Amino acid sequence: MITVGEILYTNVHPFFYHLNRGKLEHQVSFIPSIPAKLNDAMAKGEIDVGAISSFSYAKNHEQYVLMPNLAVSAKGEVRSIFLFSKKPIEELNGCNVALTHSSATSINLLKLLLKRFYKHENVRYETVPPVFGDMMASFDACLLIGDDAIEAKRHHGDSFYVYDLAERWTAFTDWPMTFAVFAMRKEKLLDEPNGMHELYTEWKESRHKNEKDHYAELAKTVTNDYGGTERFWQQYFTNLRYHFLEEDQRGLLYFYQLLHEEGFLDQKIDHLNVWDIKTGIHSIT
Repeated sequence: MITVGEILYTNVHPFFYHLNRGKLEHQVSFIPSIPAKLNDAMAKGEIDVGAISSFSYAKNHEQYVLMPNLAVSAKGEVRSIFLFSKKPIEELNGCNVALTHSSATSINLLKLLLKRFYKHENVRYETVPPVFGDMMASFDACLLIGDDAIEAKRHHGDSFYVYDLAERWTAFTDWPMTFAVFAMRKEKLLDEPNGMHELYTEWKESRHKNEKDHYAELAKTVTNDYGGTERFWQQYFTNLRYHFLEEDQRGLLYFYQLLHEEGFLDQKIDHLNVWDIKTGIHSIT
């Protein structure tokens, strides 16, 4: 049996919406949760495969292998990872910033942006539950991701300075930002290559079906479940990059390089371990 982590955010819905769960039920079990909990479960070996934070992959890269051509990335706006602030981002040095406990990649991206590009050396961070009103009542700024961020932007975006972290990253570096990768525990891949291949094929097929109708059916479902408009959700999914192309890979390695240089990542990561279904595991540098 292969245990799969399923992120409870809309940004990964294209991979799961058309998934044939009946076909997989005898060899796959799904564990839905937020990214931070899935990251931890994967590191402990409680989950075998799934979309995890790209930062979590870096922390455990020797134990993991990436599925090819699957990721959640953005070049420019990601539209679901926002810093909300009472003052311009250029003035946040010496301020208190609330961080959501739901993320790993976004937290480190924010810290990197503020230190490396805005030259802020004295920002105080505290991790708290992702409740927008409580965060902004007690802090100068707050970071929210996923559906929490979309909801806060929809209702409070006109009342604060709002910064899309992927847009800021691309503005400074000209690279896309990869927030989630599809990783497998190496030993499970060796034990169950056929099951992993079938799961990989299903994820690709679900993505293809959503792309084929330009996310129209998915957008309608998400609108009913989360609010907003079908047009917003179609634009949201269309804007994201789900194929983990060479540019995304290069951008991710550059992200790891800067994290290491600024002290946010202990190890230097100069390659990605990626599964080639025909030839096995290979490194991308």
